[in-house]
Amino acid sequence: MKFDFHTHHDRCGHAVGSVRDYIEAAIGQGLDMIGISDHTPFFASKEDRPSLTGSMAKSQFPAYIKEVLQLKEEFEGKIEVLLGIEADFLPQHVDLYRSVIATYPFDYVIGSVHEFAGIGIYDSEFWEGLTAARKLEVKNLFYDYIAQSAKCGLYDILGHVDSLNRYFYGYPELRTEAADITLKAIADSDVVIEINSSDHNWVPDGYFLERAFHYGVKVTFGSDAHEPERVGEHFAAIGQHLYDIGYREWATFRKRERIMVPILR
Repeated sequence: MKFDFHTHHDRCGHAVGSVRDYIEAAIGQGLDMIGISDHTPFFASKEDRPSLTGSMAKSQFPAYIKEVLQLKEEFEGKIEVLLGIEADFLPQHVDLYRSVIATYPFDYVIGSVHEFAGIGIYDSEFWEGLTAARKLEVKNLFYDYIAQSAKCGLYDILGHVDSLNRYFYGYPELRTEAADITLKAIADSDVVIEINSSDHNWVPDGYFLERAFHYGVKVTFGSDAHEPERVGEHFAAIGQHLYDIGYREWATFRKRERIMVPILR
């Protein structure tokens, strides 16, 4: 089975193409399942859309749900379309997000950390000015947020769990026992992590995945595509990578239920 559970589209303001474009691209790539998982609106904001490039507007959310469900029916027999969502982990607003998400028939929910302890992962000026000791401290804070997100019970999948390694020089070499603590929390919470193939730089890296396998953490795949042509990118290579580590199956989802399928070499 070939699938991709992490895709975006133009509603979020930083991706291109319609939902239909991503589904048709998935068919072209020979996928059996395509998950549409754009960013949730900022539900806690008083504004309908506080950021034009950060997420869809709250007023667009029902239309997003309706469109994906309609396309699910339209493409039945050609490809299985899944209704997903990517929701930021915001500890102070978890209950709000939980209540909104529970009112819709999602197949799965991705939880991602884009900001933690007041730090944005895309704030390059912040990261470039850190000492080595502060870099390690911040990485430990990031792992703690990942562990909290696993424990909160809102998510089926954790998105790009080691993303600092992708964006900032020197982070892959910062080994810390916080990674093992986080992986234990993920395993105990029975949440799946994705291998995210965006930017031609997969995360988590091999070291983290080997530790994940050691703790029994389950995995899935998401391209994090922001352009239709990126759908399913590196699926086969990542499957082989996981197989080499020792994994023999990975997770798919329907109606918030996890279904494990074999990794085919």
